[in-house]
Amino acid sequence: MRILHSVHPEDFKSYQTQQIRDRFLLDNIVQPGTINCIYTHYDRMIVGVANPVNQALELENYPNLRADYFLERREIGIINVAGDGEVVADGQTYPLKKLDCLYIGKGVKSVTFSSKDAASPAVFYLLSAPAHASYPTTLVTNEEAVKVNAGTTSMANVRVINKYIHADGIKSCQLVMGLTILSNGSVWNTMPAHVHDRRMEAYFYFDVPEGQRVFHYMGEGHETRHILLGNYDAVVSPPWSIHSGSGTSSYSFIWGMAGENLDYTDMDALTTTDIR
Repeated sequence: MRILHSVHPEDFKSYQTQQIRDRFLLDNIVQPGTINCIYTHYDRMIVGVANPVNQALELENYPNLRADYFLERREIGIINVAGDGEVVADGQTYPLKKLDCLYIGKGVKSVTFSSKDAASPAVFYLLSAPAHASYPTTLVTNEEAVKVNAGTTSMANVRVINKYIHADGIKSCQLVMGLTILSNGSVWNTMPAHVHDRRMEAYFYFDVPEGQRVFHYMGEGHETRHILLGNYDAVVSPPWSIHSGSGTSSYSFIWGMAGENLDYTDMDALTTTDIR
């Protein structure tokens, strides 16, 4: 499992394009027939993808976790972004269609992923954080998710925010997770930008059309940088960094956080005119 170390904001100011990509971009993580996981030193969050095709994939116990099994001291949030699939947690089967979310709590020993149709396989996006207590495994379909309509046509940011794991939704120790779908013709997400010093965040971009890209903006508000992402690319955002994007077309993205609290609205907003 690849390890991603933390970056100090002062060091970040001197980074060139490739260094930014090396330290924050998680690309090529969707590989048919495999589970890819990256261990980050931002709140010990693990970011990963399971892409089963012809056979089921089991969530392995990585040596650097120094645990008896993956979820011995962790919880995990799972969102499917492609074909129909199933997740089996300690013998219980949970069907996940596209945009459905499954939470599995601390103490579940066996987790496997499979696709209903190898010609249209599932792509399960995974976020896992340390957990101090056990909460029940819970499935929430996209239809059941809390939905918030946001943005305006004039600002090119009409979008639907889907909340799954949050204080008033699926219960967790520290995971907060959901996804945002932009309307056709809208390209901006999370603007005005914000930071939250009490927790990290990761974005996973999907449904980005072939040949299109998302400009993801990061860095301190007074000195920003950008990084380009394609379909099925993820990016890690430190607590001191903004996390906002603009695409060359409409797209969707999964947001996920871990850290000090579960309050979705816990953020320190920046005025757009103050961003540099």
